Amino acid sequence: MTLLSFRWLRLALPCVLVAGFASAEPQTLIFSHVVSENTPKGKMALMFKSMIERRLGDQFQIEIYPNTELMDDDEAVVAIAEGRIHFAAPSLSKFEAYTGQLMVYDLPFLFANMEAVERFQNSPTGLNLLTHMQSDGILGLGYLHNGLKQLTANRDFTRPDDLAGLRFRTMTSEVLQKQFELLDAEAVPMAFGRVYQALADNEIQGQENTWSNIYSQAFYEHQPFMMQSNHGVLDYMVITNTDFWNSLTEEQRQEFRFAMEMSVKYGNAVALAKNHNDRAAIASMSGVTLHEPTLEQLVQWQNAMKPLWQEYEPQIGADVIEAALDANQTP
Repeated sequence: MTLLSFRWLRLALPCVLVAGFASAEPQTLIFSHVVSENTPKGKMALMFKSMIERRLGDQFQIEIYPNTELMDDDEAVVAIAEGRIHFAAPSLSKFEAYTGQLMVYDLPFLFANMEAVERFQNSPTGLNLLTHMQSDGILGLGYLHNGLKQLTANRDFTRPDDLAGLRFRTMTSEVLQKQFELLDAEAVPMAFGRVYQALADNEIQGQENTWSNIYSQAFYEHQPFMMQSNHGVLDYMVITNTDFWNSLTEEQRQEFRFAMEMSVKYGNAVALAKNHNDRAAIASMSGVTLHEPTLEQLVQWQNAMKPLWQEYEPQIGADVIEAALDANQTP
């Protein structure tokens, strides 16, 4: 290969992510995620692929890589920012390197329920957070639900001080780690795939997760005590690369927006039904003690963790936290 042709090849390679790149074949778009295809996220991705290929199949084909086959969520955020893949749906806790404002979703006991989360996400403030990282190459296309998180442990608990001394698994998030430190418990950042065995080995004694994750991963086998705390949000942001998005025609963007909107609505409906059904299944188990706290008890838990709201206000923004609290008010 001559020096001239090698230089041309180096210049041409990045163009594979540009929608307008001249080719007789449809452009292949990469969608990476970390769960199976029968989950709400997996079903959302499959519906998105089907809708795009049905409407724009002569221009685009979408390849989905589930189950961390291509990369994990941390790698996917970087790959989107650099334009190496086209779509991903990482958890909202994965963006701390790009913005502090999304930490609002990790603040414990901030949102009263899932309806409040949706009101916030559909508010001007919540929608603005989708576009907050555009200068870093990351554009949010929508919020995908997993659900509200519950607390589980290997011993009975009803009050915040009951968790003192236990080791709790968390995702890699500064806010999530500090919430357990406020309770005099130890936070242990750990990959999701390791949690079951770590519970079985007593490496950790507690964890926080949605009903669907608790049920599907059989955490109840080693976590007989649970509280319906609804204390945090485990949601995802479907993201794309800013330059790729801007390279599309307006007609193409309209098709992508519509397909994503419909797919996210479907995925969220699946997630809502799954959490409802899985909670019912867990509550019916003879070996599980499920505590439903009173309003007074919830206030006690909120007061124990509320100092985090003030600590992270400079990074998140007082206006963002205020908008989240406003969303708790039923219209």
